[in-house]
Amino acid sequence: MAILLAAMAVEAKALRYASQFDPGTMDPHALSSVYNNRVLSQIYEPLVGRDEKFQVEPRLATSWTPLDGGKGWRFKLRPNVKFHDGSPFTADDVVFNITRALHPLSAHKSTLPNVTATRKVDEFTVDVLTSQPTPVLPLSLLNLRLMSKAWAEKNNVAKPQDYKAKEESYSARNANGTGPFKLVRWDTDVKTVLAVNDKYWGKRGNVTEATYFVVGSPATRVAALISGEMDFVIDPAVQDLDRLRNVPTVTIGQAMSVGTQFLGFDHARPTLLHGDAGGRNPFRDIRVRQAVRHAIDIAALKSKVMRNTAGTSRSLFSPAVDGYDKRFESPTPYDPARAQALLKEAGYANGFAVDLDCSAQQPADAICQGIAGMLSRVGIRVNYKPLPFNILLPKLNTGDTSMYVIGWNPATAEQEGVLIPLAHSRIPGTATVGEYNFGNYSNPRADELIDKGRVEFDTPKRIAFFNDA
Repeated sequence: MAILLAAMAVEAKALRYASQFDPGTMDPHALSSVYNNRVLSQIYEPLVGRDEKFQVEPRLATSWTPLDGGKGWRFKLRPNVKFHDGSPFTADDVVFNITRALHPLSAHKSTLPNVTATRKVDEFTVDVLTSQPTPVLPLSLLNLRLMSKAWAEKNNVAKPQDYKAKEESYSARNANGTGPFKLVRWDTDVKTVLAVNDKYWGKRGNVTEATYFVVGSPATRVAALISGEMDFVIDPAVQDLDRLRNVPTVTIGQAMSVGTQFLGFDHARPTLLHGDAGGRNPFRDIRVRQAVRHAIDIAALKSKVMRNTAGTSRSLFSPAVDGYDKRFESPTPYDPARAQALLKEAGYANGFAVDLDCSAQQPADAICQGIAGMLSRVGIRVNYKPLPFNILLPKLNTGDTSMYVIGWNPATAEQEGVLIPLAHSRIPGTATVGEYNFGNYSNPRADELIDKGRVEFDTPKRIAFFNDA
């Protein structure tokens, strides 16, 4: 669930947000996280967007049509759009940004599936060419935000910031987009200040300034909201919701998120990298993975840890994702006796020890603590390793993990945006396939179904392939 608390006066012109995370960087292609997107989506814009009802709508592109043969799409661009520095937005900027987003340092390679080239047709028309039919491409561009080519080249940031190496670059500290707000200042781990873009091409509201504060303590965030120090609190602690419902100045917004929190394992190494299992890697055995599922009481996590603010799914798909199949609604039965029997059958009658990598922020921290306790009851001794997200993600990116919990929000809000980055086998030399498959899971049958679905323009057939995968 996505939860937002608001205590805002109708006439307010300066909005103050409080969240537990810092955006991490101002480079729109260096990092892919929901917290980074919350800030950068006000500065930079994509070709395609979503409206208040989550329906696809034109943004910097006014229309898009598949090319003959299906291997690419033509995008017509919005004229008379200016970047924050006053320079015009043209096809050259689109070609530049797509090329930049495909760079090895980019965190947005998965938003450009099968893209082989981008071609300028005229000042306001671009063809994006693909190696095979790619029905999802327009949706994939929802989170690809565009910067000025001239500005980037002038400031030597034609390639993305190396976020994993903690590189300091001009694009990491500065911004030049077309969005409704401009960057004023970013004080790392303190606040980000945005001012309204008076030359914005789109609809304008009454907000003149937006400040995103980093407030790590959930209790402090909520106290600031009640006192009027903050106007919005994003992702409040679930245990505070009942109390807040009785505060007349506070409004609670709650909706099913397209994202999920999931548990992943190292499927590839012959021995555990972080743990002790007698020189073996238990997670290569499907019986061990099944035992883990039976050992986790999903109903208890939902009711006691998340206070019924979360949904459940027996897949990587959120119920809010387009094409979700109701057969995934019922979770694997909680059965610790069955879990112990499976562990014994797999040769782990005495269990084993393993590290669990997880974000130290809520709700992930509470979920992981709950999982660790449940696994210990069946003999899996978990060494829980809570980490700040800006340390956890680089760790997972390098494969330095044996078991982990992380969240995923598909930019497309449909199934391909989940399966391609998370579940498809990694393909050497391919930047976008399996990009976030941190555990190197590989299943040839699943790959076959995913590959069939990703080229299928017939929506029901496409959904069937993905659900079967």
